[in-house]
Amino acid sequence: MKKNNTQLSKTDFIQYCNCPKSLWLLKHKPEQYPKKEFSLFLEKLVKQGYEVEKYTQKLFPGGVSLFEYGPLKATEKALKDGKRFYFQAAFKSVNGAFARIDILERLENNKWHIYEVKSSSAIKKDQKHNHLKDAAFQKYVLEESGLKVAKVSIIHLNKEYIRDGEINPYSLLVKDDVTEQIDKIYEQVSLQILEALTFLKREKIDESMCSCRENTKSNHCDSFNYFNPDIPDWSIYEIGNIRKNKIQLLLDEKILKITDVGRDIEFNTRQEMQIESAQRNEAIFNKRDIKKKLSQLEFPLYFIDYETFSNAIPKIDTTKPFQQIPFQVSIHTLSEDGKLTHFEYLGDNIELPYKMLKEMEKETGADKKGSYISWHKSFEIGRNREMAKMFPEFANYLNTMNEKMFDLEDIFKQDYFDYKFHGSTSIKYVLPVMLPKLSYQDLDIQNGTMASDTWERLALGDKDITEEDRKRTRKNLLEYCELDTMAMVEIYNKLLEVIK
Repeated sequence: MKKNNTQLSKTDFIQYCNCPKSLWLLKHKPEQYPKKEFSLFLEKLVKQGYEVEKYTQKLFPGGVSLFEYGPLKATEKALKDGKRFYFQAAFKSVNGAFARIDILERLENNKWHIYEVKSSSAIKKDQKHNHLKDAAFQKYVLEESGLKVAKVSIIHLNKEYIRDGEINPYSLLVKDDVTEQIDKIYEQVSLQILEALTFLKREKIDESMCSCRENTKSNHCDSFNYFNPDIPDWSIYEIGNIRKNKIQLLLDEKILKITDVGRDIEFNTRQEMQIESAQRNEAIFNKRDIKKKLSQLEFPLYFIDYETFSNAIPKIDTTKPFQQIPFQVSIHTLSEDGKLTHFEYLGDNIELPYKMLKEMEKETGADKKGSYISWHKSFEIGRNREMAKMFPEFANYLNTMNEKMFDLEDIFKQDYFDYKFHGSTSIKYVLPVMLPKLSYQDLDIQNGTMASDTWERLALGDKDITEEDRKRTRKNLLEYCELDTMAMVEIYNKLLEVIK
């Protein structure tokens, strides 16, 4: 057996809770485990975590950092010095559970207080990110290492914090005492940890399937395909918004393909249309309703899309943690005579979007007629509302835009169904089916997250970026955002063909 393949970290434990076999594969057969690229998004998450931790440590003056030292020996030695606070103290239980404690506080009577730091604006309790289980795991390792844990707290961002000058860590961060909540789950978590450690010691397991088989697609482990090779293309997991209980029902009837789903099982209308589309191997659409909705649009048509950036620690005064700040916009304008023009704006610096709005209003002012078309309009509407508060002088323009906003995605939620969309109404799934020659796959930047993270590196003046890189990256950003709105124009035109 490979060295340390039975050591269990907090991250390992959460993975075990979600899919035990996936963790076993990672530890025992890492060469078989699906490799993921360390994307700019993941890199940003790590950086944000460190940044939040840096401000958190300011709440504990005099704390001793153990991060740069050999963790276990450094911790053992440091705890003898009588200091009150320690950062990144490390412990390993006899049975192989390992933990680094973000903040460890010495209390009276040889008792200890654990602080778990999270770069989120709330305590998460969902399946993939259970902060209470995280903290309970940390407590388990400490207690198994001979320390008595009297209190457990989770420190997270204050979602109501508004930056005003220098960051104030006492206002930015919230300390939540979760001791009672941890006590309620501690026994159960301790048993799960023991189960995980025992499971990891197995030299062999049944690799024919994993427990994720009964979960929805968004809750499948990274190694789902490895453990479930019999799952076909266009499987039942592709059915949009299918629930776990319905998956279980289909599995009990040994149904894996969408095309094998019978009419005796009840689904909602959208799901039924998707299933019927798969069985007929063609798109299904309601010509009359599509025609009615599109006929209500007023020319010119402004196809609009924003790109935004956000950060755990707000970079700009008057903004909150994770607030989405537009830095780029693309607008394709289609006249009734078929003439198509394009407007674009891409900011250079991390700043509020005043310049962008000024240019936008010149292009599509509130005094002009027309309809605004977006995809998933709640996003654009939300940003417009926020910008109207930032800049009251543009409030009339932005509010008028919101009143005239039409969501093209609604057509694919209500009137147009194709199983090849994989149960999604995202433009990233609809476009390659409707217009195969118009694809994001040919672009260097292929989604909004990548656009945001790439632009932020430019705006923050990343030292590793040359002037040539900067020009190329700006070109890539403009091409990506332009395709978002051009894609809507082409899908709109395709729908016009469909309803003739």
